[in-house]
Amino acid sequence: MAKKLFIKTYGCQMNAYDSARMADVLAPLGFAAAASAEEADLVILNTCHIRERAAEKVYSELGRLKALKAARRAEGGDLLLAVAGCVAQAEGAEIMRRQPAVDIIVGPQSYHRLPELVARAAAARGVLATAFEVERKFDALPQAERAQGPARFLTIQEGCDRFCSFCVVPYTRGAEYSRPAAAIEAEARRLVAGGAVEITLLGQNVNGYHGAAPAGAGSWGLARLLVQLAEIEGLARLRYTTSHPREMDAALIAAHGENAKLMPFLHLPVQSGSDRVLAAMNRRHGVDDYRRIVAQLRKVRPDIALSSDFIVGFPGEREADFAATLALVREIGFAQAYSFKYSPRPGTPAAERADQLPEETKVERLARLQALIARQQRAFNEQSVGRRVQVLLERPGGRPGQLAGRSPHMQVVNLEAEDHLLGTIVEVEITHAHAVSLRGRRVGASPSLHQPQPLIEEARISA
Repeated sequence: MAKKLFIKTYGCQMNAYDSARMADVLAPLGFAAAASAEEADLVILNTCHIRERAAEKVYSELGRLKALKAARRAEGGDLLLAVAGCVAQAEGAEIMRRQPAVDIIVGPQSYHRLPELVARAAAARGVLATAFEVERKFDALPQAERAQGPARFLTIQEGCDRFCSFCVVPYTRGAEYSRPAAAIEAEARRLVAGGAVEITLLGQNVNGYHGAAPAGAGSWGLARLLVQLAEIEGLARLRYTTSHPREMDAALIAAHGENAKLMPFLHLPVQSGSDRVLAAMNRRHGVDDYRRIVAQLRKVRPDIALSSDFIVGFPGEREADFAATLALVREIGFAQAYSFKYSPRPGTPAAERADQLPEETKVERLARLQALIARQQRAFNEQSVGRRVQVLLERPGGRPGQLAGRSPHMQVVNLEAEDHLLGTIVEVEITHAHAVSLRGRRVGASPSLHQPQPLIEEARISA
């Protein structure tokens, strides 16, 4: 009988990519996907360590799985438990100590070793693999064979050398590593052959990409890589995330006006609107730098929509600093954004600061910021009503007879459509705008995959 694998994924898109590749690695051992942990022979928790209480959420889930494992053994069976990802890298042996039911700890740079680790765990529980082996990992991964929908992720870069004072990524993902361009192109072509219409390039510092060029001809930046990928027949859309303002060079900015397949949406985290706070965060960019980049992007692609990240209540943040963040949000105008209360991550410089803010201050400021962001997102969505947009239909919608997809600006769009249209790009007239989604009706014939059109003349929002 085939063995069953269940992977629970926490956190970012890179973890989603990693989970898919872990399934690919384990497929030759006979592991097929399970719908739940209760059906599985191997459960992997692919964890994220960025947000507050991330580790405690994992321990809580492990407590539930421990009981499931005990029940399985009482029936004469077994269940292997593995913790992967950034909590595994950061906590390591501490996870084994706190929860002995765990069989395997595997860091994000070692999951290519899962077949070996599963075999070892079957004989002796408590297997730990947290070395930084990023280059070897990508060389060892098998080709992805399973179809997973028309919008796919592709990791091109891992790790970060920026060392923002609040962030654990350099400690859990290691130093920056960029995959060779030829390997990325080969994987992208396989994804397209398997049905991908849109590919999102991933990296902790994705626009810092500097991978080896084909045939050893130096290295390519992200803009040059995007040119190469845009030549793949059948690939209609390209995106990338997550970016750092320091890495938005002239070539990449120009690409947003020159590369027709690069969608008019960019997630560009600024974190704060205060230069004082940005310096304390060790971001190494200022507010004026961010303004200048946005102006340049809007010059080459007036309809570009922006998303960002914000941390509220960073140690030492004054009311004036927070007011500067609100002012920047009003000035720039965001189609969407992610905002979080600052939470100390063990081992980071910011966690050691004595000027931590009271929880109630962070909660109150976050509520104010999120209210402003929500108004801007609603306003941006309302601009779309009456317009025609191209929507990549990715999945069933929330109601019978509906399909859902995304506009070029990453807006969720629901419409009445037949199932056979899944995986295609259709032209949709937007009829209704909601807080976080749009509704529309299909019009005309399906457009060419190679001619994405602007949604609006200028994606600027006021609130």
